[in-house]
Amino acid sequence: MSPQIAGVLQLLALIAALALAYRPLGDYMAKVYSSEKHYAPEKWIYKAIGANPATEMRWPAYLRGVLAFSAVSVLFLYALQRLQGVLPGSLGFQSIDPDQAFNTAASFVANTNWQSYSGEQAMGHVVQTGGLAVQNFVSAAVGMAVAVALVRGFARSRTGELGNFWADLVRGTVRILLPISVIGAMVLVACGAIQNFSGIHEVGQFSNEHGLGGTQQWNGGAVASQEVIKELGTNGGGYFNANSAHPFENPTPFSNLFEIFLILVIPFALTRTFGRMVGNLRQGYAILATMALIWLGFTALMMWTEFAHHGPALQAAGGAMEGKETRFGVGASAIFSVATTLTSTGAVNSFHSSYTGLGGGIQLLGMQLGEIAPGGVGSGLYGMLVMAIIAVFIAGLMVGRTPEYLGKKISTREIKFAACYILITPALVLCFTAAAMALPTPPHSMLNSGAHGFSEVLYAYTSGANNNGSAFGGLNADTQWFNSTIGIAMLLGRFLPMVFVLALAGSLAEQKPVPETAGTLRTDKPLYAGLLVGTIIIITGLTYFPALALGPLAEGLAS
Repeated sequence: MSPQIAGVLQLLALIAALALAYRPLGDYMAKVYSSEKHYAPEKWIYKAIGANPATEMRWPAYLRGVLAFSAVSVLFLYALQRLQGVLPGSLGFQSIDPDQAFNTAASFVANTNWQSYSGEQAMGHVVQTGGLAVQNFVSAAVGMAVAVALVRGFARSRTGELGNFWADLVRGTVRILLPISVIGAMVLVACGAIQNFSGIHEVGQFSNEHGLGGTQQWNGGAVASQEVIKELGTNGGGYFNANSAHPFENPTPFSNLFEIFLILVIPFALTRTFGRMVGNLRQGYAILATMALIWLGFTALMMWTEFAHHGPALQAAGGAMEGKETRFGVGASAIFSVATTLTSTGAVNSFHSSYTGLGGGIQLLGMQLGEIAPGGVGSGLYGMLVMAIIAVFIAGLMVGRTPEYLGKKISTREIKFAACYILITPALVLCFTAAAMALPTPPHSMLNSGAHGFSEVLYAYTSGANNNGSAFGGLNADTQWFNSTIGIAMLLGRFLPMVFVLALAGSLAEQKPVPETAGTLRTDKPLYAGLLVGTIIIITGLTYFPALALGPLAEGLAS
C-alpha cells in the first residue's frame, strides 16, 4: 500500500469515528449544561469553594469568576514550580527559574501549553500531575463554560443572565472531561503508553560515533492520563520534550489516530450542542459544515505539499520525511499537524520546523484563522460564532438590511464587541513579532537566518497569542525576553477575547427576539456557510498576508 493511500484511509477512518461520536456527545453536553441537577461530588466542590450553583450571573459577574479562578490558578502553578526543589516526588529536579515558571503557569492556565523546557529534564511528578495535569482539565472547562455562556446569550431573551460560571466549570470537568479521559487513558495504556510514578532509570549501550557506549536517563510518569487530557482538552503540553512523537506518549499508529480523534471530537461535537441549546439543529449543522470544509481543505493541502516529490531523497522516502516519525509516516503526520494547528492543542507528532516551506505556512495560517475549524475546546465555537456575526453584518451591508443572527439584531454595540475580538490576537502577534525582530538580542535565539528564521519568531507569537502551544523548534525560547513576552501574549490572547465574548453574550441575552421575515438571511443554508468561509479567509488574509509573505511564502517559493 502506498503512503498516499494509507494517509487517505486513515483520514476516512477518522471522519467515520468523528461522525459516530458527533450526535451522542453533542446531545450529552447540551444535557449537561442545561441540567438543574447537581451530583454529590459536585455539591462537595461547591461547598468547598463557597459557590451557589443555582445563582444566575450577568456577564460582569461571569467574567469576574473566569478571571478570579484563572488568576488563582496562575499563582498556584507558579508557586508549585518555584517550590519544586523542596517537594517530594521532584525526581531531584531543582525549582524552576522565575521567568520560566511565569511562562509555564501562564501557558497552562491559558490552555496554551507552550513549553520552553524539556519536561523529562525539568518537572517532577508533583508538578506534572498536581499542577500541569490539573490545569489541562480546568483550563479546558473554562473555555467550554465561556462558549456555553455565549450560546445562552443567543438562546435567552430579555434577561442578562448567562448561567453560573462555577456550575459550568465543575460540570464540564466532572461530567465531560473526566469520564472520557479515564476511558481514553485505558486505551492509551493498552496501546503501550506508560502510566507509573517510577524514578529515573539510566539505560546504557547506545551507539555513538565511537561505537557502543554511553547512557541515557529515562524517567517514568503518569503519562497516559496526561496525554489523553492534553489532547481531549486541546491543551498540547507533553510529558516529554518530543511530545506526541515520543513512544511513551504515542506508541503506535492506532494510538496516533486515536489522539487525533481526541483533539477533534469535542470541538466538532459542540456545534451539535449549540444547535440543541438554541433550539435549531440546522444552525449547528451550518457551523459544523463551515468548520469541516476548512479542516478538510487544510488537511488535503498539507498532505499534497508533504507528499510532493521534489528531488531523489524525497522520492526515495515517499514524501518529505524529514522531522517525521517513520512509524506514522507523512500522511498521519500531516493529519495530526493540521488537527493540532487548527485547534488550540499544540501537541506535535512531528517536527513542524522541518515541514516544507508551504507546509509550515499552512500550519501558521491554521492558527491565524483564530483556530476555529474546529478550534479549541470551547474557544473554537465562540470564535466561530463571532465570525458568524461578522459575516451576517457584511451580508446586511450588501443588501441594506439590519443584520440578524438567530433572531437577534446585530447592532453597533454587538459589532464593536466582535470587532475588538478579532483585532486583539493579530495585534499581539504582529506587534510582538516586530519588536522581537527589531531589537538586537531576540534574533540571536533563531537557529536559522532569512525567511525561515523569521517564520520561527512569527510562529512563536502566533502560537502563544492564539493559545496553541506548538513551536518551530529551531527557536531557543528559553530566554527572559521570550519567556516574558510569550507569557504576556498567552494571557492577553486568552482572556481579553473572553471579555468581549461575554460582553457580547450579555448584550444578546438582553434583546427581544426579532421575528423572521421574507428578507431575513437564512443562516442555516449552504450559501451562508460559503459566505462565512469567505469572510474568515479574507479577514485573515488581509491581516497576516504581509507577514506570511516575508516568512513561509518566501521560503516555499524559493525552494
